[in-house]
This record gives sequence, C-alpha cells and structure tokens, in this order.
Amino acid sequence: MTTHTADGGETAAADRITFQGERGAFSHQACREVFPDMQPLPAPTFEDAFQAVKQGTARRAMIPIDNSLYGRIADVHHLLPESGLYIIGEHFLRIRLQLMAPPGAEIAGLTAVHSHTVALGQCRNFIREHGLKTIVGADTAGSAAQVAAAADPSHGAIASALAGEIYGLDILAHNIEDAEHNTTRFLILSRQKIEADMHAGPALTSFVFRVRNVPAALYKAMGGFATNNINMVKLESYMIGGAFSATQFYAEIEGHPDERAVALALEEAQFFCSHMKILGVYPSHPFRRMER
Repeated sequence: MTTHTADGGETAAADRITFQGERGAFSHQACREVFPDMQPLPAPTFEDAFQAVKQGTARRAMIPIDNSLYGRIADVHHLLPESGLYIIGEHFLRIRLQLMAPPGAEIAGLTAVHSHTVALGQCRNFIREHGLKTIVGADTAGSAAQVAAAADPSHGAIASALAGEIYGLDILAHNIEDAEHNTTRFLILSRQKIEADMHAGPALTSFVFRVRNVPAALYKAMGGFATNNINMVKLESYMIGGAFSATQFYAEIEGHPDERAVALALEEAQFFCSHMKILGVYPSHPFRRMER
C-alpha cells in the first residue's frame, strides 16, 4: 500500500509516522511497508501515539484495530472518537512469528523463550514440541531486545523478522505460528481530514454513534443501510463513561458519504441517533477483495 494523498501543508520536520511499541514491533513493520520513506517514531502507549500526531510531532500514526485471532484492540475504540484525528487509510499485515536467539545459539540448546503473551499463545505447538519454558514480556520487540542484551544462548525470543534484524539476533526457525491466517488490520491516522476520492475506487466509511432511548432504536437505525443496499462490514458496541447503560457503537460501511445511497442511509440512521460522528472516509485495501 502506498500513500494515497500528499498534504503539502505539513512540514518536513513532522515527516514521521508513530506507532505503539518498540522498534521491531509488528506496528513498526506495518509502518515500513506502507510508508518506507517516513521516519518511524516509537511510542510507549496508544495515548502517546495519538498525542504525537495531534501535537504535530508525527505526521501519521499506524494503529492496530483488529486481529483475525484475537478480535478488536479495545483501547483504540475508546481513544479514537475523542482523539481529534481522522482515519485516512487501512493496512493488513500477515503476522509471521520467528524464533530468534543470540548469534551462535542453536534450537537444541534453548531452554526458554521470551515474548508477548499473545505471541506465545500463537506458537503453542512449536513451544510444546521443543519443551521450552515461556517468559512473558511487555511486547515482542522488547523481548527480542532483552534477549539480545542478555546474550544468553539458552534463551530465545519470538518476534518479527524486523526485530531480529534490528537487535542482531539469528533466526533459528521461521514462521512458527500455529495459524496461517493470523492477520492484523491497522488504521492510518492523520491530523488532517483527507477523504478518499469517490471515483478512485472502493471506499470505507467509519463512524461512531449512540442511539436514542426509544424501543428498537438500533434496529431502526440500521434499517436504512439494508433498504439502501449498503454493506456494513463492522458493528461493535462498547460502554462509555463507566456506565452500563451508556453504549456507543463503532461501525464501518462500504461506500462513500457522497454516494446517494450512503447519504440516504446515514440520514435515516441519524433520525434514531442521539450522536453520530464520521471518523474517516478512506480507500478500501485490496486485501478485502482477496478474501472474497
């Protein structure tokens, strides 16, 4: 995937893309694939990554929102609506996990493996087969960095090939994940509102909404998408404000708000909503057509 729009109003000093995690994280890999010429800027938390874009320290953010095995990344749904940022693109990254260790180490000599708890869970078969002890780290790239610093040939890490490259580790086994379909979807965020060209190809529209407190409000709000033949590819609910009765919905539909059918569907939905906010209108990634 390449940059779809260049907004020359932003300064060259902010030609950076931020992500949550350490260098070598899968988010870093996604940044490299989509924006190879931009300088990566690691951030300790999702909040820090959002703030970096909002304050102009970074021009873009690469933020994971879903994984094919583990579902949604919950923090992002809470942060995105109030961030003041816009979704301008998406990217799908196939998660390939590598076993790595300090130079000279061999699989037969390993006794323990470090990684994030999710990555360890995705490699259960390999870990069990080789009788390795698991040591949970904060993230995959951070685990690789720790293994490199310790230089203990009996300890390995499970992380991306990029992490092995950055921290000088040898890859002892490639693609050891249990599930071949393991894929993470990322959203590309910008401080500038950049909408997809309606005539340039398939588009997605992301928005959040809260329905009015009337019977069957959600059913009625969704009815307009069905009658206007608009495909809703995502609908998720989550609580807001710490109240069990306060529910907000995150939705994604195929189409552009300037298309008549989409405009009619959104207009009908708004009649039954107390709040609706469009978060982005962006090109649909080719990966979606490959899945069909």
